[in-house]
Amino acid sequence: MHQQHTSMKVCTDACLFAAWVAHTEINKNASSILDIGTGTGILSLILAQKSAANTSITSLEIEPQAAAESKSNFEGSPWKERMRVHHQSLQDFTREYSQDGFDLIISNPPFYEGDLKSPDENKNTASHSTHLPWATLVQNVAILLKNEGHFFVLVPTLRAYTMQKLAETNGLFLQTEILIYHNSKHLPFRSFLQFSRIQPTSIVREKIVIKDTENQYQPAFVELLKDYYLFL
Repeated sequence: MHQQHTSMKVCTDACLFAAWVAHTEINKNASSILDIGTGTGILSLILAQKSAANTSITSLEIEPQAAAESKSNFEGSPWKERMRVHHQSLQDFTREYSQDGFDLIISNPPFYEGDLKSPDENKNTASHSTHLPWATLVQNVAILLKNEGHFFVLVPTLRAYTMQKLAETNGLFLQTEILIYHNSKHLPFRSFLQFSRIQPTSIVREKIVIKDTENQYQPAFVELLKDYYLFL
């Protein structure tokens, strides 16, 4: 993975998120996948490794250097024939899109809202929701998702309920929430959320702890990421 020119670098929680989605039957059976805000392309590349050979993967990236780098990463992969990156906003892509929708939409969206910004405008675009407010994200997902499709999103745990309510407003209902812990001594810091148009009778809630008290990776973490991390 090349990430020299991308403002937001590859991080553990994003890799774990992508690996969790990649191992689902939804990913393995999807014929079309959309990655919103692809950055380096890491989410798309992890999903590509576990999806079917005929699955098409479309990735969106508004920041020009990141779009170029993700394209380079895709071209250097064994799955390049079915991966495409578009350097454009989600809103523009939605306006131009004329096909049947996506089976699976995944996003690691900008988290921060009203926080102290960086002097690096590219980093602000990647990490602050000014350019892609969550309400806009969910509205466009609802348009682009097939009726039977699934939306997966990575958010800070403290803002997971906000994302859930925005999704409900757009007819998308929480199916699964995975709480992510650095270790058992801390509160969860990330939530992996799965939505669909079906209103569930109950929501699946689980957790993944990255490391134990001895700073060793936990079995669930290793099982998900062993196919992607060389040192596991």
